[in-house]
Amino acid sequence: MLISEIFYSIQGEGELTGVPSVFIRTSGCNLRCRWCDTEYASWDPAGENFEIEEIVARVKQFKSARHCVITGGEPMVAKGIHQLTAALKGHGYHITIETAGTVLPEGIACDLASLSPKLANSTPSTGKHDEWLPDAPDKLVVSAGQIEKHEKLRLQPEIIRAWVEAYPFQLKFVVAEVGDLEQIEELLGSVASDIDPLKILLMPEGITPDAIRGRDESLIDLCKDRGYRYCNRLHIELFGNTRGT
Repeated sequence: MLISEIFYSIQGEGELTGVPSVFIRTSGCNLRCRWCDTEYASWDPAGENFEIEEIVARVKQFKSARHCVITGGEPMVAKGIHQLTAALKGHGYHITIETAGTVLPEGIACDLASLSPKLANSTPSTGKHDEWLPDAPDKLVVSAGQIEKHEKLRLQPEIIRAWVEAYPFQLKFVVAEVGDLEQIEELLGSVASDIDPLKILLMPEGITPDAIRGRDESLIDLCKDRGYRYCNRLHIELFGNTRGT
């Protein structure tokens, strides 16, 4: 398996915010989000190949950890992902899978499906994304074909429904502006009619505390109005946008 990084930190997003967790970041993604903050695992996949047993051994080095977060990139496209989660479950770990919800679960071992469907604000434009990836190599240039693929894949209501019906879940949306709410509620209506509003998490887009604070007030108002949950990015507040945190 191509693994970008394995590290021990606290969960910074969602229902388990603050819980000490081992993060296993697979490398590779089927989307090209314009605001991606882990381009080294998506736009320009890099890492080291590990056997499943090696990954489990790395996780077990963190003696006090009981939670594992499988993230990416998009972990559901990683070769061997079902075998990895089964092995971790066999050792008694609680498993969160952070996924965009574009790939069917097919019985994967999972205790919390952290689903993050991608809204239109994720779609890149053609050319090099200097604003978001200033240090990226020249090969990270978006083509019309990549945009078309991203648009085709980014929202999969039937696949999201399969996750929601099979696992404990949270639906976490990256919100750039208040207008994104219309897309969110349209998607929710096509997935299920009885989703608990507290399972809907609104997270401000941003990779700096200032950017997050610039959007949080309007999101908090939306959450109060709809009964949704506000989702902070605690790791950004504590550590900044740095790897291994």
